[in-house]
Amino acid sequence: MVTVTVITVVEDLAVAVIAGVIISALAFAWKHARIFAKVHTEADGTRVYELDGPLFFGSATTFADNFDIPNDPPKVVIDFKDARVMDSSGVEAIDAITKKYEDAGKNLLLRHLSADCKAILKKAEHHCSYEEDDPTYKVAYNY
Repeated sequence: MVTVTVITVVEDLAVAVIAGVIISALAFAWKHARIFAKVHTEADGTRVYELDGPLFFGSATTFADNFDIPNDPPKVVIDFKDARVMDSSGVEAIDAITKKYEDAGKNLLLRHLSADCKAILKKAEHHCSYEEDDPTYKVAYNY
């Protein structure tokens, strides 16, 4: 608010509005640049990562930090029920983590991805389950 006011006084209102929009977008990306995982192990030994937060270009770089691939059991589930894949960077992050689990010889299952997200996954597509309560949202991606 102070920055926009100063820019309005120094320049003009139009420049201040544009600067305010840019600052607001950067603040949003900074605030949401992390996706969190709650981890628990089911009775059969399956490790479940329940993700929370948006998976997009800002959080895709730290997405893999949530997983302990070498120490995970042979069966792992990544649950996206409280997470949303927002762009192609998020999809690429899912493909990359899938490849790491495949290389480690672990069985991975992805739950609660939107149909749009499942459609554009390359490496991870056959790891997706089809749940009754999968979300319905679109993923922004470039051709």
